[in-house]
Amino acid sequence: MSFHLPPLRPYGRSRVTAPTGDQAIALDRAAMEGVGVPQAVLAENAGRSAAQVLQRLWPEGAVVGVVGAGYNGGDALVLLRTLAAWGRDVTALSVGDRPSSERELHGWPVRRVQDRSLGGDSDWQALLAGASVVVDGILGTGARGAPRPRQAEAIRRVNASGRPLLALDIPSGVDPGTGAVPGEAIRARVTVTFGAPKLGLLLHPGRSLAGRRIAVEIGLHPLVPDDDIAEVVTPAWAQERLPVRGLDTHKNAVGRLVIVAGQPGMAGAAVLAARAAFRAGAGLVQVASPAPNRGVLQAAVPEAIFVDPDDGRALETALEQASAVAVGPGLGTGAGGEGLLARVLDGTERPLVVDADALNLLAQGRPRGASEALRGRPALVTPHPGEMARLLGRPTSGEDRPAVVRRAADSLGCAVLLKGSPSLVAASGAPLLVDLQGSSDLAVAGMGDVLTGVCGSLLAQGCAPRDAGAIGLHLTGRSGALAGRGASLTPSDVVRWLSDALAERGAGVSDLALPFVVLDVDPPR
Repeated sequence: MSFHLPPLRPYGRSRVTAPTGDQAIALDRAAMEGVGVPQAVLAENAGRSAAQVLQRLWPEGAVVGVVGAGYNGGDALVLLRTLAAWGRDVTALSVGDRPSSERELHGWPVRRVQDRSLGGDSDWQALLAGASVVVDGILGTGARGAPRPRQAEAIRRVNASGRPLLALDIPSGVDPGTGAVPGEAIRARVTVTFGAPKLGLLLHPGRSLAGRRIAVEIGLHPLVPDDDIAEVVTPAWAQERLPVRGLDTHKNAVGRLVIVAGQPGMAGAAVLAARAAFRAGAGLVQVASPAPNRGVLQAAVPEAIFVDPDDGRALETALEQASAVAVGPGLGTGAGGEGLLARVLDGTERPLVVDADALNLLAQGRPRGASEALRGRPALVTPHPGEMARLLGRPTSGEDRPAVVRRAADSLGCAVLLKGSPSLVAASGAPLLVDLQGSSDLAVAGMGDVLTGVCGSLLAQGCAPRDAGAIGLHLTGRSGALAGRGASLTPSDVVRWLSDALAERGAGVSDLALPFVVLDVDPPR
């Protein structure tokens, strides 16, 4: 038997927002104009917090800060001055036009070098080679489009240095709202982001360039709920919304789930969904599947009750008694699958999870269109990008994913979980939710069936569709991490570790032990 230590959970408070660049600038402005926090105070808090993070991660050696002309460069100067006051060897390498006397330095004699005084790549490399870490303060959240030639050249040379890179707020060259990289961009080992993680740090390709993402509080006023600003599904967020069983209860009171899945001879999807539903806490699971699948299902999931759809009113009775229904995994898109989907839609008003072949049938208008079938009822659809395109009737590749999933939620009239890296959950009139836990290890056939089972179980236990989708993502992603199988991860591994993921408590783990840290997430895999 082999043993492994579970990976550290991402650390995150119960409410962590993910603003775009424009939203972050508006929040800064609100702090300065509405609450009266001077810009210099915000810069001081940002720079000193980043300096403390840097000191924890790289406690020794010289530090070179690459300083741009804007506010981001000012934050870098505060960091360098703070480290100089603590006795560190620091150098400010300016790649923008700044005054020779900087108020951020408070009179400390920080060595300053202008990029235009360096002869070329060899001079840059000689300067950067002696640093234990290089700080990226070139461009901030106000930058848009590809970096200008001077900044682009600096980014290229910093990336070529081979030194660990710490980016301030967002890696220079990454769009803070979309994560797009239209030109040169910093490849950071760590990004210290101010106030809240920018949405672009959570979306690819920016996500893959940000490294470890650490958000620090800098003195902004408390954020009020805003439907336009995305939120992060942190461990604390998920735990606050997990169903809690009463001490005096029974199987029917803690969630009856009906799973309608598996065309004849293809019971695997139904097996995975049912196993996952039990592990996620459902009190009773019934699986409605064609009769040829009975033997496999009863052998693989003896806890589940098999329902033969052709046996009188068995399916209709199960639907009437259900707390929630999950439909679609392995259902098939032939006449049999269409008929079962029609019976589900007509036979219950209970909350639904709709996945896989059920989505493809609705996209074809069979038995009716998705909006007609789902609008006005508690439902969660869980498409991957291809299914999303079919549901919306147009290609979505290359589009802004947050915008796509929000439009889909409005168009379909229900909660939408768009699978991907990261997965996103949207519902009309509520903030977009961004998953932290997913990784490329989950890119295996059958993972969607497990997710459907978990989400269905959560719906049956009383979660709202939007919350069920987000908590389901958190639990399955965390289970995959706990399994520790890497690229060899299977859906059965995820099911096995669901109980451990459910048992975890607290806001996660950050080895920084700094009270102003809001979020601490390791690089994505």
